[in-house]
Amino acid sequence: MTHKELMKRAIELATENVSRGGGPFGAVIARNGNIIAEGVNRVTANHDPTAHAEVQAIRAAASKLGSFTLEGCDIYASCEPCPMCLGAIYWARLSRLFYGGTQKDAAAAGFDDAFIYKELELQKEERRLPSEHLLHDEALGAFKAWCDNDKKTAY
Repeated sequence: MTHKELMKRAIELATENVSRGGGPFGAVIARNGNIIAEGVNRVTANHDPTAHAEVQAIRAAASKLGSFTLEGCDIYASCEPCPMCLGAIYWARLSRLFYGGTQKDAAAAGFDDAFIYKELELQKEERRLPSEHLLHDEALGAFKAWCDNDKKTAY
């Protein structure tokens, strides 16, 4: 399939999802033009704020391929990913991102994540979400255990 055909599929998934009561977002993960996995926004259906289309597609692709890395795969999202999804895309090591709608389009439809992008630019003390640094030394124990583990799978 071509890039345009794969993007059309992501947009089709988004539109179909709206008719089923879901959010207007769809995503497709493909390798060499072949679809590996698809996802739609299931936030309200699953009562899961992380069930965005891109995350759903990443989970399905990783499961299908039996790998936590999706190198060599591309993602086609019906809309520009939010910060959470963009982070997931980077963590999954997808090779390329293609998107249809923009952040501004999503905001106009009531899905405004601009405040998150702005929050990330602020110092921790200036963010809306109060944060407190606790038990730093104790927390380092987990990192020490990781570093000392010769059977770990690095990612």
